Amino acid sequence: MSRKKMGEILIEKKVITQKNLDQALQNQRNINKPIGQILEDMDAVLAEDIAMALSLQFGFPYVRKFSHFNFSQDILSKIGAETALAKLIFPLKIENKILYLAMSNPLDMALQSDLSFMFSLKISPCVATPTEIKAAVKKHYFSEKTAKIDDRPWSVLVVDAHEIFLLAAESTLTKAGYEVYKASNGAEGLKAAIQYNPHVIITDIVMPRMDGIEMFSSLRLNPEVAKIPVIALSAKTSAEEEYRLLEMGFFDFIAKPLNPTRLLARVRIAMRQQHRRA
Repeated sequence: MSRKKMGEILIEKKVITQKNLDQALQNQRNINKPIGQILEDMDAVLAEDIAMALSLQFGFPYVRKFSHFNFSQDILSKIGAETALAKLIFPLKIENKILYLAMSNPLDMALQSDLSFMFSLKISPCVATPTEIKAAVKKHYFSEKTAKIDDRPWSVLVVDAHEIFLLAAESTLTKAGYEVYKASNGAEGLKAAIQYNPHVIITDIVMPRMDGIEMFSSLRLNPEVAKIPVIALSAKTSAEEEYRLLEMGFFDFIAKPLNPTRLLARVRIAMRQQHRRA
């Protein structure tokens, strides 16, 4: 028996109409995206609809509201927080040498193969929405409560692989009255952004482990930090580089080496425009 296509399932469940599906298929000819993602971009379906359809299409368990459950540190330690956020996965339980894993993309066989080899466990994927996974990561990996943005000092997260830059930026911003958080690569920066919810993020583009563009993309996928203005740093000082980064959605651009006056001015602009405060 052939497996039903996602579009067929969504029509059967009365989530979309044939007209919606036809339009999505037409769009897919020009865009290399899964049909579910195209339908989401069209606002024809919700993430929950896609998860439900995947569950029915491939027989994956559909897990919901698991952030309210209790998870042991032994389970959580299997997947690092930065990996969980970047890959949108969450470890649920280990039973009979099987790691049950909530995944926003349970069809990522390469990731499952890597994890299976790493832990010597069979991976059993369970489909979950990105929102559910992010909620679970925030609750169980970042236990420190994040204060409301108006109840705490104005803060800046600086992400750069060079300690000398971090110290120089920290000195400039601290003297201006800002609370400063630091991270040495994009993975650490992503974790700090989720944990501290800074008012502005400044990140270098070229970094090991996870670069600034990868971190920026991951931030934009998380509704809780997606609106934080992110200022890009780059040793490439050309107008083309500035244009490229601004087109990606970065709030502003600062060329290296660091100019303290320029750094402070750009941060204040971001504070005024995004938070009505400098």
